[in-house]
Amino acid sequence: MGKESDDAAPREYPYFWSKGSSIALPDFLTKWIWVEGSDRNQDTTESDATAAISEASALLKQVSQRVEEIKNDDSIPMRSNKKTGAKSKKDVREKVQADAAEKLKDISIKHNYVCGKWLIFAPADKVDVIWSKIATSLVSGALASTCAYLTKVATSPSNETPHYQHVICLYIPDVYDKDAVTDVMKVLLRNHGVNLSGVKSDLYTGAGNKHSSGIPSTVWKNTSLLADSEIKALKDAYFSELNIASTSTEKPDEQKDQPSIAAKKKPILKKKTQEDDPFASEDEADAQEAERKQKVQARGKSGKRSQSSDMDADADESDKPKTKKKKSTR
Repeated sequence: MGKESDDAAPREYPYFWSKGSSIALPDFLTKWIWVEGSDRNQDTTESDATAAISEASALLKQVSQRVEEIKNDDSIPMRSNKKTGAKSKKDVREKVQADAAEKLKDISIKHNYVCGKWLIFAPADKVDVIWSKIATSLVSGALASTCAYLTKVATSPSNETPHYQHVICLYIPDVYDKDAVTDVMKVLLRNHGVNLSGVKSDLYTGAGNKHSSGIPSTVWKNTSLLADSEIKALKDAYFSELNIASTSTEKPDEQKDQPSIAAKKKPILKKKTQEDDPFASEDEADAQEAERKQKVQARGKSGKRSQSSDMDADADESDKPKTKKKKSTR
């Protein structure tokens, strides 16, 4: 069987679109690219997921209404008062949102719909490298030994804006398993040095990414799992290894440049005789150097003597009495 031609588009290829395709071209152009690491045993049925999303959406609607009521309730002060024990609008609103987050967790567990993903954002000029490394790691690298089982990356939008960030999702089976979620986080930081934006439940995504309830869209923030110092240490270790690797690959080139640099150095005049004669000793070189200095000093003295003679001659000339010219009388 001959080698496939890169110019022949296979009809079964998932990234090939034609007028007979089942999806519209705009949808095809904005599709996610997926890579599966391991075949997860999915216990959640489609009906369970639908029921969980429906119940969560109803809860979020109630929370949004309650948040709006707090905002318009003049009896709730803008600022809390320690003396009277009155809670501010912010305090009351956050309490409602925290209670709702716990209820969403209960809904997820009840319907066994606890899957979610780590959110990673990558700039357009680096997304290909970051995505490739994460996908490879998930299949046969460090991520393969974690609970992560699936990843996807967003393609470029039709109208890409400056500083556009591509989102990469790394899926995990249970967002409420703190230890497992943290293990994945450590690998992402230590082995990939990526910028993480928290863990999001699929239930949150299904119920609506943007709503007026004000409930945080992520189940875990980075600092809820690891301290800032540990996050920094893991990323620093990754970039340190990266710099060492890049430096080691540059060494052969640096060695090639060494002869040209050495050739530009000026020769040391003092050791010229010694360099010319490899068998000459240091004493002989010093003797020759002393002889050279004596000759220079001798030339200097002779120059001074001739200069002093000229000066003496000028002085003698100036010491001669000047005779006045007699005026002629007529």
